[in-house]
Amino acid sequence: MSQAAPSPTPHPSPLLRSFHEVSRADIAEVGGKAANLGELARAGFPVPPGLVLTTEAYRIFVRESGIGTRLQELASAADPEDPEATGRTAEAIAALFAGAQIPEEVREQVLAASAQLGSPALAVRSSATAEDLEDASFAGQQETFLHVEGEEALLAAVRDCWASLWSARALAYRAQRGIGPEEVALAVVVQEMARADAAGVMFTASPTTGRRDETVISAAWGLGEAVVSGLVDTDDLVVDLSRGLVTSRSTAEKGLEVVPAVRGTEVWEIHGPRRRAEVLSDAQALDLAAWGARITAHYGAPQDIEWALVGTGFVITQARPVVALPPEAGPAPHDWSVPRPRSLYFRGSIVEQMPDPLTPLFADLTDAHVVDAMIETVSDASGRDDVFRREGVHFPTINGYAYYGYDRTALAMLTLRTTKFVPRLVTSGIGGPVYWAETALPRYRAVVAEESARDLAGTDARLLLESAERLVHAGFAYYTAVQTVIPPVVIAETSFTALCRRVRRDGDPRPEVLLLGFDSEPIRAETSLFDLAARAREHPALAEALAASDQPVRERPADVDPAAWQEWLDGFDRHLATYGHATYTLDIAQPVAADTPALLWDVLRMYLRGEGTDPRRRRAAAEQERVAAEARIIGHVPTPLRSVFTRLLRRAQHLAPIREDALAGVGLGWPAARRALLELGRRLVATGAIAEAADVFWLRRAELEDLAGSLDAGTALLPSRTGLVEQRRVLWRGQRLTTPPQLLPQRSALRFVDRWMPSVGEQTAADGSLRGIGGSGGVVTARVRVLAGPEEFREFRRGEILVAAITTPAWTPLFAMAAGVVTDVGGPLSHSSIVAREYGVPAVLGTGSATRTLRTGQLVTVDGGAGTVRPVEDDGSATGEDGEGAPA
Repeated sequence: MSQAAPSPTPHPSPLLRSFHEVSRADIAEVGGKAANLGELARAGFPVPPGLVLTTEAYRIFVRESGIGTRLQELASAADPEDPEATGRTAEAIAALFAGAQIPEEVREQVLAASAQLGSPALAVRSSATAEDLEDASFAGQQETFLHVEGEEALLAAVRDCWASLWSARALAYRAQRGIGPEEVALAVVVQEMARADAAGVMFTASPTTGRRDETVISAAWGLGEAVVSGLVDTDDLVVDLSRGLVTSRSTAEKGLEVVPAVRGTEVWEIHGPRRRAEVLSDAQALDLAAWGARITAHYGAPQDIEWALVGTGFVITQARPVVALPPEAGPAPHDWSVPRPRSLYFRGSIVEQMPDPLTPLFADLTDAHVVDAMIETVSDASGRDDVFRREGVHFPTINGYAYYGYDRTALAMLTLRTTKFVPRLVTSGIGGPVYWAETALPRYRAVVAEESARDLAGTDARLLLESAERLVHAGFAYYTAVQTVIPPVVIAETSFTALCRRVRRDGDPRPEVLLLGFDSEPIRAETSLFDLAARAREHPALAEALAASDQPVRERPADVDPAAWQEWLDGFDRHLATYGHATYTLDIAQPVAADTPALLWDVLRMYLRGEGTDPRRRRAAAEQERVAAEARIIGHVPTPLRSVFTRLLRRAQHLAPIREDALAGVGLGWPAARRALLELGRRLVATGAIAEAADVFWLRRAELEDLAGSLDAGTALLPSRTGLVEQRRVLWRGQRLTTPPQLLPQRSALRFVDRWMPSVGEQTAADGSLRGIGGSGGVVTARVRVLAGPEEFREFRRGEILVAAITTPAWTPLFAMAAGVVTDVGGPLSHSSIVAREYGVPAVLGTGSATRTLRTGQLVTVDGGAGTVRPVEDDGSATGEDGEGAPA
């Protein structure tokens, strides 16, 4: 390993300090960067020698140059929501600094001290007092100047560092974090320039998976500026120190490097073998990772470290805490071996509502109940018990993901029986909308009502588990009934659409326009929430109190009228009781609004701010457009076809909203099931078995049944499962990093089945574009917002492209803000497609990997007609924040 370099002579002046005189306790005096470098140097790490011009020097400069008052005025007026105005503010401040002289006292001390460093080339770095903290990273907000030579160049670099405290980036970043201009000052690091042969960045925990046993290194030739600025492609390595191995290596073609120049740095082109040569050997990577482990141990937290290779040893040029490190995730699975080699596994039907790996308890419940509930419902709807059979059919999880599994005999019998089943279903012989409305829905509601009436506190632990299972089983049975609604809807819409396309003339509206503007359960839920916001706005104090709170408010604010408050609260509770069961995914571990009202709060606040559109107005506009489109097309349909056309149209219009109404009811039993399981969880917390009630979802069903038996037997203390729960969470996070194949085995002879899968699979082209299914026509260019679930709804901004694994009725309010929609899973008649058409936004569905391929903030063009999503070169013209996407 490299050795730490000696530090210059200590300086008694309040304006200058050597690295060995400062530590992380001195941020107010020397800023975050210098404090960390001093901490590293004092601990014996290999830091190039340097000194710090303290914040007192900056304050003397501002005071004696006379720019202080004007500086505060300008900085206080910066508006992070107005980038152009912030840019003008930064330019005005830069002009203030450029015209100011460095006081002689400061000038003399800087020049005298820098002479002690013994190097003609220096690195001059900004070190802000609100920088490199554990809860915020200001990396890149201020300037760094490399290979500075000569007295005047040094003084100019110092002044430019001071000025960079007020760059547009820094002003906007601090304003967003609520850091006022009076809270910050800037110190300047003056350090020997490390003449690096190679340099880069090292994270001592994986920034992608959060794994603490992985060190991630990026490396390039030349100075580290090329890596930090993103100028060059880097070699990327993953090191597992516990095994002493480089577990992953990607060697880039490195066409450029940054090298010292007469003044500053310059970029050179790399020729010959070095372009493809490995920057670090395995031994060097392990040596560097060992330094990272020591630095992490010193700070007690994972670090983001900048390093340089000088000759045969390493120097450390910066270390800061890794900000926003994700929870630790296990390795992403790559082996998709199937449980039964002679079976076919696919992700369709109810699995569309399970886009993520299943939590352990829900995985066991699905395995036990999905297939049985399906067979029971089909047998009941048909009056026959030979349509589907249990033999050869199962519902396992593979790497945590749910699959239907059929052995070859069962699949052959299913295909044969389906040829008889579907025609009867389509003609309403069995199942379909009537069975759903008159039998399945009332039956499900009866089970929910019975179980919701339980006195949970007085119910035995095992009965709580049985109650939850009964509700989940009823929900799966109901979902099967919903699936029988789909074929009539599909046939009605496709039959009408096919005829409409044959009789359309140039200028006629698209066929789907004639199916829009009808009421449905998701639209009614959105309207109810919109009305709650509208009623609150009638009482300004009430609206202000609600909008100011990040969480649902149950206690009346002091300045709100009691009658208005109670009326609004009663209305909110009615909304939750009526619509709060809408699921985001079917996994019962995922909260719904009925038991976690906070899930709706950000959408409600959106309406309180006046954002989004009035659902009634939008539906009225769609209805008006539909009526006009009907009149136009029917008016020129040939008389022999007119009655057929009208009959097909009316049937398609009748059935159009039914699928959404049916699907919206799937989660009716979920609030009661979650309440029962969380009550069981709370009892287990009291015994020490788990740390929090929600940990119950991470236990297997058999484990939970045994624990419930112990509770009923009166056991006061139980062995802790906390470590086991965390292990399963880590495993689940790793599983979530992968895209599950739609069909297994991957080399199956039945690959033709892929065309009926809810995702067309990973269709990422070389240019990063995605292909899916066009769900709603139109073309738009806007920025992406990838959302994992409702906990991230508050991050969504009007005019962005909503990217999600799948959208269910619970996602509907976001469509009012979206410029377009892209999903991993879905088809032309999925919820995403239907609602996107209602809102008139382009949608591309079933891409297979949009949530893993696209990144938040990326500029893309969504073409809902062609079913493509294409990355766009970003020239900064797209709004990206609270603005409308641009039609392409």
